[in-house]
Amino acid sequence: QVQLVESGGGLVQAGGSLRLSCVASGRTFSMYGMGWFRQAPGKEREFVAFISWSGGSTYYEDSVKGRFTISRDNAKNTVYLQMNSLKPEDTAVYYCAARTLNVVAVTAAQYDYWGQGTQVTVSS
Repeated sequence: QVQLVESGGGLVQAGGSLRLSCVASGRTFSMYGMGWFRQAPGKEREFVAFISWSGGSTYYEDSVKGRFTISRDNAKNTVYLQMNSLKPEDTAVYYCAARTLNVVAVTAAQYDYWGQGTQVTVSS
């Protein structure tokens, strides 16, 4: 079992930045591929970014490429999502997720564990 707790969400103006954190507890964090997803009201949960066990491989959804950066610190059992140049359409609840396979996955069903989410609101 892995427990995930996100933090760092909030209200920010368009063009601003936020850094989300997700702390994991339970089984060995470094053995999980980690992803970030988001869900806006009335919409499906969508993939944002993925990072491999070692952090050596990352993958992004097209709309966030060049603006968001996923990283991890296995010594701290933490994965981060640095979000820059935020837009109103980035407004959503952001979730971190863990999967045991070290292969990028872009659908929610491919992840084994989820956090409770953190709200990000970008005002125009």
